[in-house]
Amino acid sequence: MMRANIRHVLLHNSFTGRLILKDFLQKQIRCVSSTVLTCSKKVRVGFLGAGDIATLHLEGIKKLNNTELVGIWSRPNCPIIPEPEQRAKEFGCSLFESAEALVSSPDIDAVFVLTNYETHLEYAKMAMKHGKHVLVEKPAAASCDEIEQLIACAKETGVKCMPVHNYVYEPSLLRVKDMITSGKLGDLHSIYIMYNIYHPEDICAKLPGVIKQIGTHHCYTALYLLNEDIPEHIHAFTSTLREGGVGTAPQENLAAITMQTKGGAVVHLQLSFASDDHSSDPWSFYVKVIGSRGSARYSYNDWVVNEKTLVHSHTYEPYPHTIAECDRHFIEEVVLGDGTPLSTLEDALVSQKILDAAADSAKSFQVLKIE
Repeated sequence: MMRANIRHVLLHNSFTGRLILKDFLQKQIRCVSSTVLTCSKKVRVGFLGAGDIATLHLEGIKKLNNTELVGIWSRPNCPIIPEPEQRAKEFGCSLFESAEALVSSPDIDAVFVLTNYETHLEYAKMAMKHGKHVLVEKPAAASCDEIEQLIACAKETGVKCMPVHNYVYEPSLLRVKDMITSGKLGDLHSIYIMYNIYHPEDICAKLPGVIKQIGTHHCYTALYLLNEDIPEHIHAFTSTLREGGVGTAPQENLAAITMQTKGGAVVHLQLSFASDDHSSDPWSFYVKVIGSRGSARYSYNDWVVNEKTLVHSHTYEPYPHTIAECDRHFIEEVVLGDGTPLSTLEDALVSQKILDAAADSAKSFQVLKIE
C-alpha cells in the first residue's frame, strides 16, 4: 500500500507533488518511530490478589513479549493462598508485604486488581492515585456508586482503568459484533445468552449468587452486541435448587432475566450453577443473535478438552483464551497504544444497574424499568 501511494504521488511531478510526498514520508517515519518506541517499552505489572484467577492472568502475561509480572500481594491469612511466599515463587516474582507497597513501587507500571469484588474500589483507587494503570476483575465494584467513583478517579488521575470484561475479546464474538454493526444481520430482534455449568453447593456457598457472580458477563456481553440500544425494561426470576429438592445454600444458583430495549429488541439471559447441559447442542455458555436478515451463534462447546478444571466437568478453552486476549488488549492497546477498551467502566455501570433491577424484579415478581 505504501509503495502504491508513493507511486501515485510521484506521477504528479510538480512542486506540490514533491511537498505531498515529503509530508507523506514524514508521517510514515513518525508512525514507524512511534511503533518502535511502543514495542520497546516493557510494561511491569503487579497483582493484588493471587488466587485461581491470577493464574489465568499470569498465563496471559507470559504470552506478551512486552510485559512482565514484577510482584504480587495476597491478603494476610487468606484461606485460598495460605503460603503467599510459595505462590510468588511459583509465579517467578517478588512478594510485596502490603497492597500499598505494591502500588507505590516505582518498579510497577500497571496493577491488576484480582481480589474479592468488595475490595475492588479500595485497591483500584489506591493504585490509580499512585499513577498506575489498572485492570480490575469483574464485577468492577460492589455497587453503582462505587463504579462511579472508579470512573471519577480515573478521570482525576489521568490513568486508564479497564474492567475484565473478557468475553467480548473472543474472536467469534468480535465477528458477531462486526456482522451487527455492518448491518449484515439487519435489525436486531433477539439476543440469547445462556450459561449452564454445575457448581457444587459448597462452592456456591462461598459465592455471592449466580446473578452477581456471572451476571456481569451476560450484561456487558449483551450491551456490547446491542451497541447503543440500551435495555429499558426487565423481568427476572431466581431459584436455589439442588437434586432432590431445594438446596441449603441461601444464594440463588438459577436465574432467568428478560429485557426489552428502547428499540424493541428482546434479550434473554439465563444463568445456572444448578446443572450442566450435556445435550447434543449444549448451552454451557451459548450466545445467539437473531436479526431481520440473518443470525449468528457462539458456543463454549466448540472448543472442549475432556479434563476437569476447578468446578467444571470439562475444560472450556475459550475462557482462558479470553482472559489472555483481554490482558493483551489492556497492555498493548490501552496502556501502550492509548486506546480504549472494547467494554468500559461505563458499561460496567450500566451492567450493575441491570443486575440491581434484576434482583429487585425477582423479589417483587414485577416488570421494572431499568433506571
